[in-house]
Amino acid sequence: MRPGAHLRFLLAALLMALSVAFVAPVTAQQVNPTADSVRERQFLDALKANPQAELQGRITIPDQRAATLERPAGRQWREFQQVTIVWIGAIVVLGMLAVLTLFYLIRGRIRLEAGPSGRTITRFNAFERFMHWLTAACFVLLALSGLNVTFGKLLLLPLIGPEAFTNLSVAAKWAHNFLAWPFMLGIALMFLVWIKDNIPGLVDVKWFAAGGGIVGKGHPPARRFNGGQKVVFWSVVIGGALLSVSGIYLIFPFVAGGVLELQFWNVVHGVVAVLMVALILAHIYIGTIGMEGAFDAMGSGEVDLNWAKTHHSLWVEEEQKKGHVPAGPNLQPAE
Repeated sequence: MRPGAHLRFLLAALLMALSVAFVAPVTAQQVNPTADSVRERQFLDALKANPQAELQGRITIPDQRAATLERPAGRQWREFQQVTIVWIGAIVVLGMLAVLTLFYLIRGRIRLEAGPSGRTITRFNAFERFMHWLTAACFVLLALSGLNVTFGKLLLLPLIGPEAFTNLSVAAKWAHNFLAWPFMLGIALMFLVWIKDNIPGLVDVKWFAAGGGIVGKGHPPARRFNGGQKVVFWSVVIGGALLSVSGIYLIFPFVAGGVLELQFWNVVHGVVAVLMVALILAHIYIGTIGMEGAFDAMGSGEVDLNWAKTHHSLWVEEEQKKGHVPAGPNLQPAE
């Protein structure tokens, strides 16, 4: 071998030795990134010895997070995304649909037994209806785009094909990101405007004890919002706040504090979202086919006086004292 060849050989060997030294692991779980050690068996043995350990190597860039080779929390998060949240969503959402269908078959639509009075009372003004429909419309689109993330590959992809599914998912992701902001605004407005009418009290306890007029017969007294509506209000406010905070971290992941924190907020976002979808399904049911006259409250804002007296008798009395009830014949008695 010529002298030049010897020199090149020695330099190559020296460079290899230096590279091995620089990438030596910084933790007790050693993973030597040479040709012999890049074997899956070594990684598996290291994880088996300490399943909760993080496997790390040595890096030369400033970001120390890049040294992580394997993290147990990553596998747990992947399991949650691919299995757990799918089961939670299926049980909660499909379970709520099944309960509502069964309830409708047994109870039927809640009718206005006294019949219409021919007079109306303002239930919600224009601004209240605007903030309600702003929040509701955004939530429906956010829910659909979010459910696509969880169930789209299982249900939608086989039906419409990869190309259409990709285009739809990209559009849904953009819609999700942009509609998050008016949704947050709607949640904040509802909290500020309606909190004074949603403070729980003894009247609500009695309302629940009497079945709320939904289970059994008779309609217990209620103020502007009954006990069930107050549950919906606080669930939407608290759940909306959690979705907002976690959503901001998901949109801007670098402010979350790290990968583990981001995974935590991702789990919070997913669980809260499916729970709110189930809750809103029940809310939609009661406000449409479940109760006669209920949709008028958020439709025109005007409800029949007999409907108001039946479901919110204490509120009607308060409105009468304020002079907000139009003059006319006495209200027909409601059972």
